[in-house]
Parts: sequence; structure tokens; C-alpha cells
Amino acid sequence: MDLRLPALRGLRKPRRLLAAAAAVVVLAGAGTWTAVASDGAPPVHRSDRVMALDGVRIDTSYFTSGSDGRRPAVLLGHGFGGSKDDVRQQAQDLARDGYAVLTWSARGFGRSTGKIGINDPKAEVADVSRLIDWLAKQPEVRLDKAGDPRVGVAGGSYGGAISLLAAGYDHRVDAIAPSITYWNLADALFPNGVFKKLWGGIFFNNGGGCEKFQPALCAMYNRVAESGTPDAAARKLLEERSPTAVGDRIKVPTLLMQGQTDSLFPLGQADAAAKAIRANGAPVDVDWIAGGHDGGDLEADRVQARVTAWFDRYLKDDKGADTGPAFRITRTGGVDSTDGRAQLRGASGDTYPGLESGDRSLALTGREQRFDNPAGAGPPAVSALPGIGGGGLSQLSSLGVGVSLDFPGQFARFDSAPVADDLRITGSPTATLHVKSTSEDAVLFGKVYDVGPGGTQQVLPSQLVTPIRVEGARAGKDVTITLPAIDHEVDKGHRLRLVLASTDLGYASPVAPATYTVSLKGDLKVPTAPGVATAAAPLPSWVWWLPLAGAVVALALLLTSRRRTATPVPDPALAEVPLQITDLSKRYARSADRYAVRDLSFRVEKGQVLGLLGPNGAGKTTTLRMLMGLIGPDGGEIRVFGHAIRPGAPVLSRVGAFVEGAGFLPHLSGRENLELYWQATGRPPQDAHLDEALEIAGLGDALSRAVRTYSQGMRQRLAIAQAMLGLPDLLILDEPTNGLDPPQIREMREVMIRYAAAGRTVIVSSHLLAEVEQSCTHLVVMDRGRLVQAGPVGEIVGSGDTLLVGTATPVEEPLTEKVAALPGVASAVRTDDGLLVRLDADGSAQRLVAELVRLEVPVESVGPHRRLEDAFLTLIGGSA
Repeated sequence: MDLRLPALRGLRKPRRLLAAAAAVVVLAGAGTWTAVASDGAPPVHRSDRVMALDGVRIDTSYFTSGSDGRRPAVLLGHGFGGSKDDVRQQAQDLARDGYAVLTWSARGFGRSTGKIGINDPKAEVADVSRLIDWLAKQPEVRLDKAGDPRVGVAGGSYGGAISLLAAGYDHRVDAIAPSITYWNLADALFPNGVFKKLWGGIFFNNGGGCEKFQPALCAMYNRVAESGTPDAAARKLLEERSPTAVGDRIKVPTLLMQGQTDSLFPLGQADAAAKAIRANGAPVDVDWIAGGHDGGDLEADRVQARVTAWFDRYLKDDKGADTGPAFRITRTGGVDSTDGRAQLRGASGDTYPGLESGDRSLALTGREQRFDNPAGAGPPAVSALPGIGGGGLSQLSSLGVGVSLDFPGQFARFDSAPVADDLRITGSPTATLHVKSTSEDAVLFGKVYDVGPGGTQQVLPSQLVTPIRVEGARAGKDVTITLPAIDHEVDKGHRLRLVLASTDLGYASPVAPATYTVSLKGDLKVPTAPGVATAAAPLPSWVWWLPLAGAVVALALLLTSRRRTATPVPDPALAEVPLQITDLSKRYARSADRYAVRDLSFRVEKGQVLGLLGPNGAGKTTTLRMLMGLIGPDGGEIRVFGHAIRPGAPVLSRVGAFVEGAGFLPHLSGRENLELYWQATGRPPQDAHLDEALEIAGLGDALSRAVRTYSQGMRQRLAIAQAMLGLPDLLILDEPTNGLDPPQIREMREVMIRYAAAGRTVIVSSHLLAEVEQSCTHLVVMDRGRLVQAGPVGEIVGSGDTLLVGTATPVEEPLTEKVAALPGVASAVRTDDGLLVRLDADGSAQRLVAELVRLEVPVESVGPHRRLEDAFLTLIGGSA
């Protein structure tokens, strides 16, 4: 994105972080790969490097495609807890669109070293400036002047914040596209002086535990988590690492994309950013997407297209690029009957309205009310459940399903009259109240419900609440509360209900008992954003094809006298089979002939521990996502105990999954975390089989200790125990040994074996081949979306069709290719000791040796191989 006008550049303070010792040292030589797309798109070249930046190793990947000419550069940041690999596909797409793209793993994540500084200006932000230095030296990158590349920065969440900070600290950044991120991290985690404890715990847990952070951050978190109250020093520490600290210096074109289902970084964060950056004279567009940190549709394809157009306009200077409207909202309404997904439609405005445009006053009724903050702040009210179900709640609320909980005697409520016409709320409602407390301070949680006729249905839009700390409440105080920004349609005949609760599960409330008294001091004001219009829905195609289709269907029924059912009936023959996958296929998005998974078939029996193996891009994760009902296949089917898998299929209750690690609350014990998770599922406590799951996981006395004291291995075992709750008949584990040392890996192996010993089934995806060989009874090997081989581990490892050819000297690649082309040879792969040769049905060892001698291969030995690693490399032909 480049509108880095000379006038704007002159206004920027030419501040460079740590200008001394700015050299970038490449520690590890570049590994280079070329990704070739099957749809005819140009290949993308990727080079991996580990760079030394101020004593810290930063793992990077550099992507280019197309001609040798110079082009703008883009830096892509990843989300918190992730790594550079998370943005690889986006990097490849941008490279094909004519950009030089650099991705990196931030300090403390992926293969990068160093302590996590949460975008510390002297650490993570300084690293970005060093990376820009490196880009300025690359022959493919367009320069505005020596040392100044034409560069944009984009990313989501943690990566979104670094794009804002980079623009504030480095004058060379030309345009940015941050998404679902924060402007002021102190306001995000300590809104109105209240600690967002559930998200805070998940935040530090996803970083790998407190010890992975800079000591000052760890001490701050422990202090606030224990007291429940953020102090001035905590706010200062987070504000210094927030874009707001350099808000007056961000003067580049900015595309802000923020999530509507996001209790971590709500819409108000993007609003503050938009106002500050626009005040600096820079172009700013705002886009409210459907999803967020609490789940929902992140609209990845649409967001990617808009980011690309933004960069085309401001980095390539393409004035014809369609960057979209100044303000856009994705609105949810209804469900697509064909796939059960929420239907999305866009609304837009020529200007960004902010959060208070078109205020409409609604009178509220209700007497002065008294309610309690119970001792220990429990039981707490429930709104969002980040990390353990908040996404599902947010999606349900967008479809008009109420899932919130307020306990009697712990809240006050004030109702409006039924609205006479449909009312669209777009922005932050506000209300003024008089608050009095028996304690010095009061902590309240404000929310606005949409209540159906007769009070039969109560929906909390996006599951969002606003906390507020009222200081000096003992004497009584008037308080204006700004409620969460939402985009929500209130139907005619519904009413709005303002609720003030004393507790909320996601936040820290005072543990001392108190009584609050609340009364109204004015109307509820709701913004309507009159300048925002929803795009007219196109006339459904069925209007045209339905009459003809109806005639065709009627004729088919007359001819065949058969009916088709939308959902396949259970197969009794598979009722005892944990998993049967038949001809499963899944295309890549926006492609008719590129497949992530194609024609995959295999079967898993009771008591098996099945290892799912394959190189990156083999389709393993896509297969697991389809198995868990998260995405649907384009062809074939998956049956679990005879039942076809669909999103929300009841049989999924028999499936447990560990995919990305669980978000535990570090100040709670292991047992308390598991009990809280099970309570959130809504299932009976006796169905949890908590003791059995814990016995299998083998955590012992550690269950009574706070999770913050756990080692990484203990956290992993606790996460596995969470997946085992309810003792599911089929357990899915994706990379369960990540980050574990050898003794911890051995313990994890024993956990899996014990679980399957009772007749249950485990599917484990892992890249540790030696461990899979010891843990698993059966294997499925995939490559490029297809099944390569399936069967017992012993058969695959010891199959006689693969020979290890020892050679006196290393075999060069041209000679290896000649061996692979020999009659009777299916594949040949170089190893440190010689060659791995897989024979086809017509091959024999005697014939192979004769051919090797003829080709003058310096053969020293020939024999069957016995390692899974060797078998794996042979099966996939070295593509790993």
C-alpha cells in the first residue's frame, strides 16, 4: 500500500529503533522451495532463512513469483500463539499477485527464539525494522530510495498490531492492513478498570506459559491475576506496547478489518484506531467482518481479496484498483438450508459513521433495584466463553438463539416498550444510571438483550458485555455506560432490555460481598447509522430454474418411483466400526480441479492407534477437519459407527479431539479447568467420567495445583484429558507431542496406548516418525491429498518391496533419477548412506543389483530397510 506522499513523509518523525548495530546476520543458509499450482498459476519460490537480530534468532520465509523485475514488498505477521506457517498460503497468493512477501515467526513462537514481549518496541517492533532493512537489499524489491523499500504490512490479531506499530515506528512503511486487532491493549484486557481474566489466562497460556514472556510481563500478569484488579503500572506496561502510543505518527493508508464476534478485541478498538489515523490525514477504510476471536466466519477469501486490492492501490499505485467502500459490514441473516451455514450479506456506507451515528432514544421502565455481588463472585453470569465455546455462542446469537445466563438476585433489568418497526442498531448504545454500593467500589456488567414477544426469547447480540468499575460508589454516583458496539436487527414487536449484572464468567469481580442499588437517569440511546445501506439481495436463481426443475423431478419420480433422502441413513453393517472413509474428496477454495484431498478411502477398527502421516500439504489437517464436521467434503463420505458425518451430527458426541491445544486458566487447578470446561458443554456431570480420564492421563497430585505451575508436558496431558472427557469412543490427536522433551513424549505415548487398551480408538497425526512407529498399531500415509499406503505398522516398515542400497560414496541426483527410471523400480530416494529403492510388482533384488552395477553405482550392500522414516520417504518419493 503506498500513498506515502512526500508531504506525509515529511511530517513523520524519522525515528528508527536501535539504529546502531542494525545489521541482519543470516545464521542458517536458505532452504529454497518452489510451489507449483495445478491450475496454471505461476510458481512461487520460497526461501527459508534464520536471521540473527540483536542476539535473537528469527525464522523467516521469503516468497517471490513471476518476472525478475522489481516489485513492492509485503510483510505478513501471524496471530498470537502461531508462526509464519499460518500465513504461508496468503503469502503465496500475494506473491502470485506481484509482491515480494516476507513472513516471520515472532519472538518466542515457531522456531524463533527470545522472550515474548507482546510487541515490545525494543524487541518485536525493532525486529520488523530489521526485516525492512533486509528487504531493501533484495534485488526483487522496488525502492523509493536507497534503503527504503516500497513495503506494506498486514496481519491478524497479534500480527495486526505489529502492522500498526511498524507504521508508527518506521517511516518506510507505506500502507497497512491490520485485522481483528487492538489499538490499546490495556483497554482490551482491562476495560474500564476491570480485568478480563478468562481472555488474559488464555493469552498467557497460548504463549506457552508465563516463563515464555519477558519477566516484566510475567510479573504484571501474576500480580493482576492474583489481585483481580489492574493497577496503573500494568496499564502503563501494556499501553507502551500498543499502537495508541504512536497513534499520532501513523500516517499511511490503513485498511482496518475488525470482528463482530469478538469479546477480546471488540469493534471499539478499530473505531479508536480509525479516528486517530484519519486525524493524521491518512486514508482509512473500515470493514466489520462476520467472525472474530469468539468464532464465526472470518471471510478469509473476501478479506484477502480486499487486502490485495488495498495494496494494489497504495503500493503499486494502481488508481483503478477497487479498494471497496469506506465502510462495510457483513450482516448475518437466516441459514442456508443446503449446508446449514449462516447466510452473509454486505452493507456499506460512503463514510465511516463511527459508533454513535443516528442516535435514537428509547424510554426504559423499571424502578430502583437492589441486587447482590455474592461472596467469591460466584456463581457468575455467562455471556461469551472464549476458548471453550464462545464462538458457538456468538454464531447462535447472530441467528436469534439465546444462550446467556443471569442468576436471580444478581442483576437489575430495565425494559423498553416493543418497537413499532424493525430497528437496526449499528454502533454502541449508551445509558445513564445512578449507582450506589455498600462497598467503596462497584463492578457492573452492562448488556442489552433483544427480547421477543412475551419474553419467550432473549438474545444477547454477539454475546458481548461492557464491564465498568464505579469508584466512590458508596455515596452514590451517576454513571454513563457505553455498551458494546454491535450490528443487530431488532424485529418489530421486540423490546430491548438493559441488564446490569454483578458478575460475569469472563471477568474478575470483587470477591467481597456487596449490595448494589441501580436506578435509571435517562433513556437508552441506540445508534442507527442511517448512511449505511444493505446491498439488495439478487433475485434467487431458483425463481428461474424451479419450474423446469420441478417438471424434471416429477418425471424422474414417475419413471423410477424412488426417493432420495438428504441425509444418508445409518449403515448397520458399520455400527461397530469407529471410522470408515470412502472416496473422500475436498477441493481447494476457488478451484474446480485442485484438490486438498482426493479419492481417500481407509477404515479404522476398535482398539487401533492409527498414525496419520504425510508431508506438509498432504491433506492430513483437511481430512481431520472433515472428520470432526468442521468442513464438508465435496465428494465421498465419512461414517463414524455407521453414521454419516455432517456439521452438528449427533454421533460427533462420541468423538473427542485435541487439535490446537486447550486454553486453560492458569490460576485455576487442572481439575477446576476440566470441570469448568465440562460445565460449559451443558452435559450432565456424571457423563464426564472425569476420574477415568484423569487416571489415563496420569497427572496424579498435580491436578490440585494451579496450571501456571505445569510444565509443557503436563499442560499437554491436561489438554489430552480434556479431549478424553466423556470417554469418547474415537479420540483424535493432532500433533500431541509438539513442544515436549523425550521423557514427556514417552509419557504421552503411554497415555495413548492406555486409552486404546480398553477397546477405544485413537487417531494421531504427527511428524515424529520414530514416535509414531512405537505408539501406533496401524498407519495411513498420504501425499498430495491421496492415499499412498495403509496397514499395520509392521507391514509398512518391514515390507519386502523396499531395499536399502548402501554405497561407498554419495549418489548424485542425476544418477538417482536413472535408478528411479529402471524397469521394476517404483521410486528411488537418496539417503545419507546410499539409496532407498522401492520395487514394483515386476521388480526383484537380483535384477536391481545387476542394473546398479551396469550404471556403475558403487554398491556396498543391499538389504531390506527397517525404519519407518525410510519407509515414509520411500512411499512419498522424497516430497517431504
